[in-house]
Amino acid sequence: MLLVTLSIYLFGCSHIAQAAPGVYPDRPIKLLLGFPPGGGSDIIARLIAKSLGDRLGVPVVVDNRPGAGGNIAAEIASKASPDGYTLLFLASAHATNAAIKKSQSFDPINDFSWIGLVTTYPLAMSVAPNSEFKNFADFIKLAKVNPDKYSYSSVGVGSAMHLVGEWMFSELGLIVKHIPFKGGTAPYTELAAGRVDLMIDTMTYSLALLKDFQVRIIATSAPKGRSPLAGVPTVSEFAAKVVYESWLGVSGPPGMSKNIVDSLNAELKEVVNSPEVKQKLIEFGGTPQLVSPAQFRSRVEQDISNFKKIVITNNINLE
Repeated sequence: MLLVTLSIYLFGCSHIAQAAPGVYPDRPIKLLLGFPPGGGSDIIARLIAKSLGDRLGVPVVVDNRPGAGGNIAAEIASKASPDGYTLLFLASAHATNAAIKKSQSFDPINDFSWIGLVTTYPLAMSVAPNSEFKNFADFIKLAKVNPDKYSYSSVGVGSAMHLVGEWMFSELGLIVKHIPFKGGTAPYTELAAGRVDLMIDTMTYSLALLKDFQVRIIATSAPKGRSPLAGVPTVSEFAAKVVYESWLGVSGPPGMSKNIVDSLNAELKEVVNSPEVKQKLIEFGGTPQLVSPAQFRSRVEQDISNFKKIVITNNINLE
C-alpha cells in the first residue's frame, strides 16, 4: 500500500514538473534598434538595456539595425517570435514613417505588442560654435532674406526631425533645404564641417555635444515656457503651433502574452524610476515616462494621425 501511494505521489510530482512553464526570461534578450551606434536613441537604448538586464538577471543586448528611418529593425521585430526574447527599442520615427510612406511591409500599430514608454523629450535646433547665427531669431532673419540658401539636417526622410523641420519652416515662412542622413553622428560631422547650417536632432544627442562645446543649441520644440535649457527659446515663441516632444519606448512582436508584456512594463517602470536612470534621462533633456501598454499604443496612434496632417498640410511627397 505504501509503495502504491509513493508511486502515485512520484508520478504526480513528475507530471506537475513537466507541465510547469519555464521562467521568463532564462536566456539573453535581443533589443533591436533601427539606428546606428552613437546617436541619441542608441545612448538611451544602452542605458535602459543595461539596467533592465540587471533587473531581469539576463543580458539585454542592443542590436543596431540601421536604415529606412528605423523600419528595417521594425520589420524584423514585426516578424519575430512573440516569446519575449526579441524586443524593439522604438523611436518616434516609427510614427512619422507611418505618416509619410505610401505602404509598409507591416502594420505600424497591429503588428507590434506595445510594452511601455521610457522617455519623452523635445527636439533641439543646433548650430556650430562658430556659426554666423547668434540665436534663433537671427537664423529666422537671415533665412527670410536668403531663401533656399541655408540647410538643415535630419536623421532621415520621414523622421520626426524631418517632418517637424518642414512644419516649423512652413509656419515661419522660410525655405530651408533638407539634408537627410541615416542617423548616427553624420549630421553633427556635416554641421561641424560647415556643410549643413542647422542640425535638428534629439535633445539627448544634442545636449551631449553642447556639454563638450561642440554645438550651440538655439531653440527647442518644447512647449512654450518649458525649454529644458535656461535662456534657450522654444520654437513656439516664434511659431505658436510648433510644439513637439519625441519619445522612445519598448515594443515587441505581435502576439506576445499579456503576462510577459505586463511583466516587462512593470520592470521598465522600475528601471525608469530608479534614481540613477531617472537622473540620466533628465540630464539628457528628457522627461521619464511611466505609462501602461495601452497608453503607449494610444500615443503612437495619435502621433501617426498628427503627422499625417503635417504631411498633407505641407504638401510633403509620400515615399
